[in-house]
Amino acid sequence: MKAIILAAGYGTRLYPLTKDTAKPLLDVGGKPILEHVLAKIQDVAEIDEVFVVSNDKFSPQFETWAETIDSPQKITVVNDGTKTNEDRLGSLGDIRFVIEQYSLQDQDLLVAAGDNIFSFSLQKLLDFYHEKKETSVALFDVEDKELAKLYGVVSIDENQKIIDFEEKPSAPKSTLISTGLYVYPAKVISDFLRFTDEHDTDKAGDFLAWLYPKQDVYGWRTDGTWFDIGNREQLEQAREAFV
Repeated sequence: MKAIILAAGYGTRLYPLTKDTAKPLLDVGGKPILEHVLAKIQDVAEIDEVFVVSNDKFSPQFETWAETIDSPQKITVVNDGTKTNEDRLGSLGDIRFVIEQYSLQDQDLLVAAGDNIFSFSLQKLLDFYHEKKETSVALFDVEDKELAKLYGVVSIDENQKIIDFEEKPSAPKSTLISTGLYVYPAKVISDFLRFTDEHDTDKAGDFLAWLYPKQDVYGWRTDGTWFDIGNREQLEQAREAFV
């Protein structure tokens, strides 16, 4: 299995902190956000390579960072070639870029956002995936419907199969949201490539919304803390939690 960490955003909502520093390299608890994500991936023995996809502006920072990391897995920094927030490929576009550049069409993939930080075990998500043998998503209950409006809101049945998904709904049906942690089996990669041929590639949740009515997709409810670091307030909350 290969892992892709999405780190090609420009972090404009965190300016000036991210004007000259990539958001995933901001410090939380004495180390970059990205190292928290990588530490969780390193606990999963079946992952043998980690692709960190960035952009032309920040990829040199990630390459310098990668040189400092002692990892049992190979770490490959990928420059998606974009130079501004306006010409970015988007989450799905960057996943596709890595798949095509490194011929990952026949690989199972774990996809993680480089600006999320969490306490739960990714091995538990992988165990869940191996039980279901279908696309699996880590879910988190934000326990606030106003906050849920900012995310992809999910409903699952008694077997944890996703039966409803709405991206940033104005009236959320629940407070259970997608964390942006996905496990894609190799068998859906062709569907993923077809989807990204025909649709916008900005939001990772758009593929999930398209996929779940066509084939089984399962949601694993997390058992720990999770932060999506999109603004200064969320960054400070994460710093307090992971001091």
